[in-house]
Parts: sequence; structure tokens; C-alpha cells
Amino acid sequence: MSNKILSHDQIQHKVKRMAYQIYEANVNEEEIILAGIVGGGLSFAKKIQTVLQEITDANIILCTVNMNKKNPLESGVSTSIPESEYTNSSVVLVDDVLNSGTTLIYGVHHFLKVPLKQLKTAVLVNRNHKKYPVKADYKGISLSTSLQEHINVQFEENNDSVYLSE
Repeated sequence: MSNKILSHDQIQHKVKRMAYQIYEANVNEEEIILAGIVGGGLSFAKKIQTVLQEITDANIILCTVNMNKKNPLESGVSTSIPESEYTNSSVVLVDDVLNSGTTLIYGVHHFLKVPLKQLKTAVLVNRNHKKYPVKADYKGISLSTSLQEHINVQFEENNDSVYLSE
């Protein structure tokens, strides 16, 4: 059984709200790095980037974060831009769902290898099942779900949706 918990319009509203929150936290920055984790995180980061580019003159740089989500320790984390380009910058690490926190904590760890102005995290869905001390600074929705339930985020042109299934 699958229940739609966010419609396309609701997701667009959350993207816009989160983009404004990111802008407010970075109002004096000339550059903001949006680091999207490959998969849903990168798709979500692109949506946030589009809105940010409409509301600020800051340079919004999209950075792709590559890792094996099942075993990030084994594969390591790599980014599409070199460390020198995000050193002393404001970085927002973006993923679609915060479940156990594994993906975000390894992403955060990667960015902490260089000095940053600030590092924040953004997720569309926060599931509250963390096994690591990582939180979402910007979140679209928080859900208390059972461990057996699954969140499925679909980013499709003009038909984004989030489903909860057992």
C-alpha cells in the first residue's frame, strides 16, 4: 500500500520556502554552494538552485556529491568541484530523504576536510530514524514513520511526488 504524502504543488511550495530560508542565512554571501547527493538529492538541489537564482544575485554553484549510499565508507565521497572551490565558502548539503543519517554524515565529513564559512544540510523529508548525530537545518516535512515504512521521492517534470509505503 502506498500513500501520497506530498503532491507536486506542495513540493514546489516547500522548495520555494527552503530556498528563501537558505537565502536568508546567506544574505551577505556572493556565492552559495549547493552540494546535491547523487540521486534524489541532486535533483532536489537543482530545484532549490532554480529558485535561489530567481531571488538572489549571489552565484549559486551546483556541486555533485558522489557516494555509494549503501556503503559510503567503502566507496568514499567525491565532488564535481575541487576542494579549493568550496574552501571558505557557504555550503548546503542536499539530499531528498534523511533516514538513518548515514549519507548526510559521510557527506558532512567530506566537506569538513577544509575550512568553510558554514555548512548546513537540507532535505525534503526528515524521517526521524537517525543513528548518527546529524540534523537537517532545512527540511520540507518531518515524518514519524516506522522502520518498515519506506519513503519514495519521485522527481518528474511537472509531476513531483512523495509516497509513503509499507
